[in-house]
Amino acid sequence: MSKLIPVTILTGFLGSGKTTLLKRILNEQHGMKIAVIENEFGEENIDNEILVQDGREQIVQMSNGCICCTIRGDLVQALSDLVTQRDEGKLDFDRVVIETTGVANPGPVAQTFFMDEEIASRYLLDAVITLVDAKHGNIQLDKQEEAQRQVGFADAIFITKSDLVPAAEVDELRHRLKHMNARAPIRTANFGETPIDTIFDLRGFNLNEKLEIDPDFLRADEHEHDHGHAHGEQCGADCGHDHGHDHGHEHGHGHAHDHHHHHHHTDRIASFVFRSDRPFHYGKLEEFLSGILSVYGEKLLRYKGVLYMEGVDRKVVFQGVHQLMGSDIGAKWDSETPGTKMVFIGVDLPRDAILKGLAACLA
Repeated sequence: MSKLIPVTILTGFLGSGKTTLLKRILNEQHGMKIAVIENEFGEENIDNEILVQDGREQIVQMSNGCICCTIRGDLVQALSDLVTQRDEGKLDFDRVVIETTGVANPGPVAQTFFMDEEIASRYLLDAVITLVDAKHGNIQLDKQEEAQRQVGFADAIFITKSDLVPAAEVDELRHRLKHMNARAPIRTANFGETPIDTIFDLRGFNLNEKLEIDPDFLRADEHEHDHGHAHGEQCGADCGHDHGHDHGHEHGHGHAHDHHHHHHHTDRIASFVFRSDRPFHYGKLEEFLSGILSVYGEKLLRYKGVLYMEGVDRKVVFQGVHQLMGSDIGAKWDSETPGTKMVFIGVDLPRDAILKGLAACLA
């Protein structure tokens, strides 16, 4: 069986610099053979300086070996056509980039790679990359739930056009994005200079070892947890990532930083973290998670974690998009102390109830 073809979903609001990045991918001599799919959902193409349209779908070969195909119809069909032509030797590409329209919610595009068996057998969703324009990002996040969802879904976030605004504003935007999505590394990017390896092979969706060794995974949260409080029942109060707005008075350590940053933005999308060094009871956890997914599935954008399960001497890695959850057995715990780390990103989630519920599933 041939190797799975990695796919990157590129998302971001109008003006965030997706066209600049695509042009670079389609023109630069990076030595990769990339198929770019512009997924338009039938709206006017804003990027016709890259492509000339006629008809539902056409494929343009670029000078650097990339191909570009614009679809107005079904993504599954386009992916399937591309792979068929590749199998027949008509097209040659090693990876795919899907550019979604500015206002799209990347959720359904990401779900395609889990739900459609034919697609899942040939393609691997590598990562969702979200571009946020430093100049207009705050306004777009305030006004557009889709912009928030794009941030919530991201495996990596790039702040573009940061040279157009004062450094303090970029910093504030970065704090806001971190609050909404604790697990995606955030970089400022000038796409002329961004190394192409910060865009590809991020393995954001893989259920594999990468999750444990990814240095950015929950790094934002680490500095709040070096004060050795007892885990477990206290987790509901201590393990969150919302800088203790509602309950900072319960414990005066480590949460005083950057309070002033997000008072004037109350984003519906937020992320929080659960940790414990006690193992989970398998049955209880399974029941609790399936309940959470059935009630809040649509509001859960992404969730991911390394779990410490009772009676299992290996790490269990799990992740999901909306109601689709997958888990896998990872490496042995070896020398490190076993412990659970889970991150949830969603819209209006009942953070405290979920943290309490998870704590109640511990063995």
